[in-house]
Amino acid sequence: MNVSNIIELITGIALFLFGMTLMGEGLKQVAGNKLEIILYKLTGKPLKGLLFGAVITTVIQSSSATSVMVVGFVNSGIMKVRQAIPIVLGAIFGTSITGWVICLSAIDAGSGWLILFSSATLTCITAFVGICFRMFSKDRFKNHLGNVLLGFAVLMFGMSVMSGAVEPLKENEAFISIITKFSNPVLGILVGIAFTSILQSASAAVGILQALAMTGSVRFDMSFPLIMGIGIGASVPVLLSAVGATKEGKRTALAYLTSNTLGVILSAAVFYGLNAFLSFSFLNATMTMTTVAALNSIYRLAVVAILFPLYRQLEAISNWFIRSDSGRKADDLPLKPLEERFINHPSLAIKQCMEAINDMAIQAKENLLLSLELINRFIKKNYEHVQFIEEIVDRYEDRLGTYLLKITKNELNNEQNESIGKFLHTINDFERISDHAVNIAEAAKEIYEKEIDFSVDAEHELHVLGNAVTEIATMAIDAFLNNDLQLAEKIEPLEELIDSLCGELKLHHVQRLKDGVCSLNSGFVFNDILNNYERVADHCSNIAVAMIALESDTFDTHEYLESVKRLKNETYDKYFNAYSGKYMIEN
Repeated sequence: MNVSNIIELITGIALFLFGMTLMGEGLKQVAGNKLEIILYKLTGKPLKGLLFGAVITTVIQSSSATSVMVVGFVNSGIMKVRQAIPIVLGAIFGTSITGWVICLSAIDAGSGWLILFSSATLTCITAFVGICFRMFSKDRFKNHLGNVLLGFAVLMFGMSVMSGAVEPLKENEAFISIITKFSNPVLGILVGIAFTSILQSASAAVGILQALAMTGSVRFDMSFPLIMGIGIGASVPVLLSAVGATKEGKRTALAYLTSNTLGVILSAAVFYGLNAFLSFSFLNATMTMTTVAALNSIYRLAVVAILFPLYRQLEAISNWFIRSDSGRKADDLPLKPLEERFINHPSLAIKQCMEAINDMAIQAKENLLLSLELINRFIKKNYEHVQFIEEIVDRYEDRLGTYLLKITKNELNNEQNESIGKFLHTINDFERISDHAVNIAEAAKEIYEKEIDFSVDAEHELHVLGNAVTEIATMAIDAFLNNDLQLAEKIEPLEELIDSLCGELKLHHVQRLKDGVCSLNSGFVFNDILNNYERVADHCSNIAVAMIALESDTFDTHEYLESVKRLKNETYDKYFNAYSGKYMIEN
């Protein structure tokens, strides 16, 4: 084998890997992230998890990619380790399907009309159709389908180049001498592990083994150890993905490694144990591209069949190696997870964002209601809890803002764009509501520590206005959580009333100061509370307006709000009058 052959081999491997990657990514885009959603929803039962793990791995051409995705599910808290293990086992088998796809490259041209069924013809046709879809179609689905076809064509061509490069090796004594050493089970397994760790793909490693098999120098006793080692080597990218993950995520990655390792140990022990007594005659059988694919599938199917009933034991092994902390860190905050591994899967990422934002909204509401209670009755423990919740809400705003911007780098459909727009418009309002809750709590603390007394009228006014603020905050957040546009439409009339009341009550308090009914200190605190009440109502209005404006396909919330106030209809007036009667304050 000369330098030209080596360069040709490297080129073939590069084309093969690129084609496999392009085809896998294209298939994921064609599926429109639906496979991941299906995987998430339909894994309540182990058997379903096993089947869907196999299906998805078949589609995306990589058991490692499936397992990395599953690690993300577990790491984010939306899937348990016990649910994940059957999926991982399904992925172990699903990756063997790629070997059968590669077998298409071995189809001989034949003669006459049979040439139409040759691998060269198939490669040519798929490449032509693929490039037409990519260059001349404006349809996104056809563009992605074009990537699939081009990836398949490149994969087939790369396989053909590899086969041509290794052709001289069948008569190379040095090569035959080296590859014969792989018949040693231990050495063969170690080489398989190392080779796959470098390639980061079990399918690619098997594909290269299939190319070598075309030399006629690869026997069964060499192939079997390599295939076993390839399974363990495929665990490397999964283990790397778990760096920085939660303990549950690490356990899932370890379960993948454990499954492949136990599969090797059990298979080797049984096979070579029986061979010691029976002396299998097929060990020296020459392998072909097809028999390598068959051996890979049979081996992986056997591993899955043995380990699937033991998935609970696999979980126990992972738990034993990676044990839980005895206690929780003091600075840990109860935040909904935002899994970075889902960034390239918008449907899953947006679902996580929705759960996190909903929790943020609930936390902001809780903080406001808790701070309002402090005005009437100051409790130090509750005051400290307001500060704690504020930290949670602040963290949510920082994390969600960054995460949402990362999602926007993907191709999104209209519904996804609308969801992200709604989230980006509202997270600041939730954070500001919590900020004002802290301000109100600080005012309550000042009232308590300085023993500030309000007049009877002032206390009554704060009570009435506090009830109005409670209602508008509850409506705004409930409307957001349930995407209730009818409830959202009730918010603007109440916001206008609260603004009017705040202005009116400030005048009342100025008059009380003139009359000497209230002190200057109480006046400052009273105005501070009113200002925060007014700001809370404003942010509730922003949330409602964003919901309604985005639903009407316009991001110009200011224009929408002005039109609402300018074109007040009977419904608006009805709600405003009802609120006016409900929160009437006697002069």
